Amino acid sequence: MSTIAALAIVAGGILGAGLWLVLVRLPFMRRPSFAERIEPQLRFVAPQSRLLRDIDGPQVLFGPLERILRALIADAIRWLGRFDIGAAALAVRLRQAGRNQTPLDFRARQVLWAAAGLGLVVASVVLSAATGSFNLSLALFGAIVLPGAGFVAKDYFLTVRIKHRQRRILAEFPSLAELMALAVGAGESATGALERVCRSSHGELSGEFKIVLAQTRSGIPLIQALTGLSERTRIIPLVRFVDGIIVAVERGTPLADVLRAQAQDVRDTAKRELMESAGRKEIGMMVPLVFGVLPLTIIFAVFPGLALLQFGF
Repeated sequence: MSTIAALAIVAGGILGAGLWLVLVRLPFMRRPSFAERIEPQLRFVAPQSRLLRDIDGPQVLFGPLERILRALIADAIRWLGRFDIGAAALAVRLRQAGRNQTPLDFRARQVLWAAAGLGLVVASVVLSAATGSFNLSLALFGAIVLPGAGFVAKDYFLTVRIKHRQRRILAEFPSLAELMALAVGAGESATGALERVCRSSHGELSGEFKIVLAQTRSGIPLIQALTGLSERTRIIPLVRFVDGIIVAVERGTPLADVLRAQAQDVRDTAKRELMESAGRKEIGMMVPLVFGVLPLTIIFAVFPGLALLQFGF
């Protein structure tokens, strides 16, 4: 395939995409939503032509094309929401990652990552066709693998973010629990100790405590707000910590002792996990020792004797 033919194919594809965008954005192709239909009756409408009115919202970078693409992406998100692919489990994972996203938005981002992978395949195919080294099997393989890899990579990065956030929360937890125990021992209530911790600390767990404090200030009981914290994070030591606070508040047991015991339990858990990690790494160090250092040692020990035997001394 010549360069002129490849450029003609690219230009034809761009022209077809542009005509398709124009067609799907025509008024008779786009069904207005219920909110759009009742919006003029719910707010004041100035007697002014819409052609003379300023564009609402911030100016976009690419002008009308970006507004068209935004509308198309919104339609695709609503269409994707009909399938409800593991929305409940994904919502839990998004809360664990600390992201203020809906499952539908996350799935839309996954689709965009897959589209980016497909775009890379199309660009490589066009480039290979222009240079005369087009390979159909390789192009089909890339068209299947790269979009799938982009879709899976987004989910993988979410899992990595969840693990990193859980490690940061566990690292912050003993200090914050001790701080709450000191505040309660000094005469503060559970809500007052929580407020003091939120004022004097920053981090992932402190952000979760700020959410609990905001919920209590809005009228939600402290026990219910703490239960929501354990449901959002789903970290076993933090769940035990919340359960201990709830039992202490309900039964009137000394809260400071409970907090100190919970903090000590988390420290003991961290030490145990550190010892287990050290044991696993010790076993892993045996691999280079057995297959790397030990053969060299044997060679250095045996080679002089073999050399002497070969020379007949």
